[in-house]
Amino acid sequence: MTVKYVASAALPTHWGQFTIHGFEDQASGKEHVVLSFGDIDPDKPVLCRLHSECLTGDCLFSLRCDCGPQLHAALERIAAEGSGLLLYLRQEGRGIGLLNKIRAYALQDSGADTVEANVQLGFEPDSRNYQICKPMFDHFAVSKLRLMTNNPRKVDALDGMDIEVTEIVPIHTGSNPHNESYLAVKIDKLGHLRSED
Repeated sequence: MTVKYVASAALPTHWGQFTIHGFEDQASGKEHVVLSFGDIDPDKPVLCRLHSECLTGDCLFSLRCDCGPQLHAALERIAAEGSGLLLYLRQEGRGIGLLNKIRAYALQDSGADTVEANVQLGFEPDSRNYQICKPMFDHFAVSKLRLMTNNPRKVDALDGMDIEVTEIVPIHTGSNPHNESYLAVKIDKLGHLRSED
């Protein structure tokens, strides 16, 4: 794997003092970051969130998805528990990139759902690659996680790289009238966990 550690620095946030760690995927040129909080004990399962970049939701406050609220909730919970990791992965639009995501939005505006839009553009419903996480976990000597997710595919991907998920911590937040269909498709077509599961 071509993901290499670059540097770390303090990152004060609304939820407390995190440390930001930069990683570069030398094959793709993409830059990923890990936010750590407190002392990471590699002998215990680490509270963790794998969060794929969503410029529209994370930074521009879009109500078309639940990404921004999930990011905030994950950081808040890590800080509240006193320790944890958030991997912020540059895999916009389930891996298709920002401009293709906007093209997918246009198809959704015409009636396609999120899966149909990605397929119409010639992509898989979800093109993300979680193998890039392994060198980041290795950097922290972490092999056991309490994973904040609603997506069983993330658990399967981690299992394939010998990262044990000891607990799935659901992260249901951010639903609103604009993303009801988006959330339903994640459950019905992508196998995400329902809020009552």
